[in-house]
Amino acid sequence: MRLTLKYFLVMMLLALPFSGAMADEYEDTVKIFKNAGASGNFFSNSYGYALFPTIGKGGIGIGAAHGSGRVYEQGKYVGDTTMNQLSIGLQLGGQAYSQIVFFEDKRSFDEFTSGNFEFSADANAVAITAAASASASTGGSSAGASGGKNDATTAGKYHKGMAVFTIAKGGLMYQAVLAGQKYKYTPKK
Repeated sequence: MRLTLKYFLVMMLLALPFSGAMADEYEDTVKIFKNAGASGNFFSNSYGYALFPTIGKGGIGIGAAHGSGRVYEQGKYVGDTTMNQLSIGLQLGGQAYSQIVFFEDKRSFDEFTSGNFEFSADANAVAITAAASASASTGGSSAGASGGKNDATTAGKYHKGMAVFTIAKGGLMYQAVLAGQKYKYTPKK
């Protein structure tokens, strides 16, 4: 069991990007989401959002994911957040993706920034895919896409005050769930 865990941790380290998140990485990621159909509309209609330029994910039966991001309240950078996920079940591969969590109102923002937050099992994300015409879903919302990342079309809505969108950056992972994602928030100093 220990050998499997060590192997898994090494695989996760190899799957994670080696560069730290820089300011321009956040700006570039915001531009992609703003130009990706319905996710762009959420910027003007949300109270705030949490942005993760890169989340690394990998697994063989047992999976894990990790990413660091920033939290914005009414357009202003107010703190940092990390996402960790551990899962057991049918999964294979490694993947890097960007993720944004929109907050519909102050209540949902406060819920996320209360310190530690976890999505419930019925949470879902809209997957924005590039150069694909098939639908993608992780539970109930769906997304069709055409063209590149900057002109993908999406459909999404708030669920319990939050809406989540993801964009695959590379890799292939047979599994996509929000359940088990745990977020930690630290206010900006």
